[in-house]
Amino acid sequence: MHVTAVFNQKGGVGKTTTVQNFGAVLASNYGRRVLLVDLDAQGNLTDACGLQPLSLERMIYDVLTGACSFDDAVQHVEDAGNGGTVDILPANVRLAEAEINLVSAYGRESLLKDVLEPLADRYDYVLIDCPPSLGLLCVNALVAADGVLVPVQTEYFAMAGLTLVRRTVEQIQKKLNRHLRIDGVLLTLFDRRKSLHFDVASALAEDIWGKHLIAARIGTSTKLAEAPSAGVSILAHDARGKGAQDYAAAVSCWLQTVSREEA
Repeated sequence: MHVTAVFNQKGGVGKTTTVQNFGAVLASNYGRRVLLVDLDAQGNLTDACGLQPLSLERMIYDVLTGACSFDDAVQHVEDAGNGGTVDILPANVRLAEAEINLVSAYGRESLLKDVLEPLADRYDYVLIDCPPSLGLLCVNALVAADGVLVPVQTEYFAMAGLTLVRRTVEQIQKKLNRHLRIDGVLLTLFDRRKSLHFDVASALAEDIWGKHLIAARIGTSTKLAEAPSAGVSILAHDARGKGAQDYAAAVSCWLQTVSREEA
């Protein structure tokens, strides 16, 4: 089981969209068993998967606190596209309580890791949608993860954001998870009509992040923006469209990286 934290301390870069659609591609195109983990109190991933966050009786907060088991909280998503099925450990606004209520818990940085480790025989991939801040929940994601996938909006401020990501990963490696590595940097909201976006991509390729840069890019797409409001992945919403093609290509590149690192 490979656990990936989809992480960037900057918001609005496509973390949730990437988690949902990576999961859909892995399940539908590769037949992999996939678990999505919504670790953001906004519950956007949960909502995008067609669930109603506020109506949930059990969610990830209850699992982390021991109030219920994983099986009591996990939900099945049948519309991943092409007949694929993924599971999701959902979230809602109650997850915001975790930052306060779990701060005194024994082994508080490893609570999510303790939940996921017994699932190694049930899933091939776990994708964690991290909140856009470095709090206890995000630390839990990075401690539980084997790798980090970093979605980056194609803009000049991306370089500054990646500096924060690198510092955070290094701190986690030194103190809590020495096996953590970068699985890839994924350019999102890439507009092929703008020379600026090609300039930013070139700058990142020449930077220290160049070796982690995924060759495939996620372009701007109306269909990609529509899919979450329909409660489905891009594969279910527009399987033959550019958004689905972009994510299929990105997953293919990412899998090659993960396979090399695990070899």
